[in-house]
Amino acid sequence: MPKLDISYKDLKQLFGRDISIRELEEESLLFIKGEFDGIDNDTLKVDCKETNRPDLWSTEGIARQLKGNHGIEKGIPQFKLKPSGIKVKVEKGMEKIRPYIVAAVARDIKITEDLLIQMIQLQEKVCLTYGRKRREAAIGIYDLDKLSPPIFYKAVAPDGIKFIPLESDKLMTPREILQRHPKGIEYSHLLESFQKYPIVMDSKNEVASMPPVINSDYTGKVTDKTKNLFIEVTGLDKGVVMTALNVVVAALSDRGAKLESVEIDYPDARVISPNFTPKKAKISISYINKISGLNLKNSEIKILLEKARYNVKITNNIVELEYPSYRQDIMHPVDIVEDIIIAYGYNSIEPIIPEISTVGDLDEFEVFAEKVRNLLPGVGAQELLNFTLTNKDMLFKKMNLEESEIVEIANPVSALWSSLRNWNIPSLLEFFTKNVSQEYPQQIYEVGDSVIIDQKAETHTKTIKRLAWAEINADTNYTKARQVLDYVLRSLGISDYTVEDAEHNSFISGRVGCVLIKGRKVAYIGEIHPQVLDNFNLKMPVSAFELNLTDLYEILE
Repeated sequence: MPKLDISYKDLKQLFGRDISIRELEEESLLFIKGEFDGIDNDTLKVDCKETNRPDLWSTEGIARQLKGNHGIEKGIPQFKLKPSGIKVKVEKGMEKIRPYIVAAVARDIKITEDLLIQMIQLQEKVCLTYGRKRREAAIGIYDLDKLSPPIFYKAVAPDGIKFIPLESDKLMTPREILQRHPKGIEYSHLLESFQKYPIVMDSKNEVASMPPVINSDYTGKVTDKTKNLFIEVTGLDKGVVMTALNVVVAALSDRGAKLESVEIDYPDARVISPNFTPKKAKISISYINKISGLNLKNSEIKILLEKARYNVKITNNIVELEYPSYRQDIMHPVDIVEDIIIAYGYNSIEPIIPEISTVGDLDEFEVFAEKVRNLLPGVGAQELLNFTLTNKDMLFKKMNLEESEIVEIANPVSALWSSLRNWNIPSLLEFFTKNVSQEYPQQIYEVGDSVIIDQKAETHTKTIKRLAWAEINADTNYTKARQVLDYVLRSLGISDYTVEDAEHNSFISGRVGCVLIKGRKVAYIGEIHPQVLDNFNLKMPVSAFELNLTDLYEILE
């Protein structure tokens, strides 16, 4: 979650009125899903729980949102924009390296210490989280007066050019930057697979940056003497880079900058950025009241949405909405309802006891799963509780498997937590990796969920509960895994099952089997492949099995 440091004095100035620390802590920061983490002199520490709203990760964005919630402004914030006459020319071939670039100009801006702090913080937070550590979006901010347009976005050979990068005083080639400069070393993995590297430079061959790694020391050093800024964002997705640019220039506009657009000339297209055209959505009044449970009048809904910075038009039972271009988190009508509830105030909602008579009882499947869970301590296994979120490398590459379709997160906070697992054994192996310093043998298990694609389901996904067991030890083998599986199944009253020879790239060929009950495959069992062990940095053998409890329960019913 983004943790922000903001100046209390600066926030009040941007907000346009006095606001107490108590009011911020008890009410106002809730409007941005923020928590007050304390104050150090003038510095407020805010833990922002909204990971899909990069526009809120700065003093400017917080003040802009609070102006709506406190009725100082309503509807979509307005940003004036005129053409700069500046062009960015994109060289053919960049689509194979880092395909997208957008840019903007901010003129007549007074660079203060508060602005610099927030600009750097916003740049870092957006690149780190929303930009997935600069892979999807990297932001460069320059002194415009040191550049000579037009600007060129092109590729150069590793030793094809030299410039002085930020935090250095030596001319370096792109190759040398990736090998010697701290930022180059940190982000070298983003470029190391390419034969040429991206460069932003002007008409006099003055290098502005080598995205997504480092700016040049000459153009990329912004000081209190800087008056005009050139901002560019490069990345792999057009929508992501445009949103990141809009977030940054909106914050500069709030500081009084005069914004100007830039023409991006691709080999086959022309784009004008930034683009502040509002996005649109529709939602019904009945849906709002059904989901929120608030039974709001049309006029109340309009006021709440305007506080949330929407433009609103209500016709019959339909609410037609416009919302700011820097927001990319509205993916479903329920997201709009959430904004309504936030504007209404969660603390203002009165709990109501349902007027229905029900008798509570345990779900029969969960009783079954709990019975399975309680069996494994009997063989000396330790239970784990792992996250359902993981990543594709963990599920496929490390497990020696080809990639297949899984459920992925649209805007993950981290690449490490970018998808939902479709099986559980990788989580157990990761646990072994983190405990290589502990005594052996280690025997662990988990009864947990995995998620697979199911086009027939309403959500196109299906959640499956699985039992995964694994042991790491010098003498563990297929027989040990079979003994534990036999124990589990016989404890459930199952004796009629077969184990057939199978092929599975995560297991050693000839030491892996598929478990069938009444003709249905319910488990894989075997010894983990040496390549998989090596991928997880494990030095001892591992035996494991994974049992589909969802299917097993259906078979037993």
